[in-house]
Amino acid sequence: MTTVRALLSENPAVIFSKTTCCISHSIISLIRKFGANPIIYELDELANGDGIEEELMELGCSPSVPAVFIGKKLVGGCNI
Repeated sequence: MTTVRALLSENPAVIFSKTTCCISHSIISLIRKFGANPIIYELDELANGDGIEEELMELGCSPSVPAVFIGKKLVGGCNI
């Protein structure tokens, strides 16, 4: 969970996503329509994406994407 926590500490709004996930795309669009400018981490484009995905699942994100964090707190995903 070290990588996820480090990424969350760097930015107030973070979304973990995959480029092939249509729900992730919808969530990102929705958040941006509210005027937020989240940092997006596309797990399928990151060298350590598999490790980050495992960490997200350990944090209770199931499925792992999309995972929306605001202020280091998980606020939702496709089933929350």
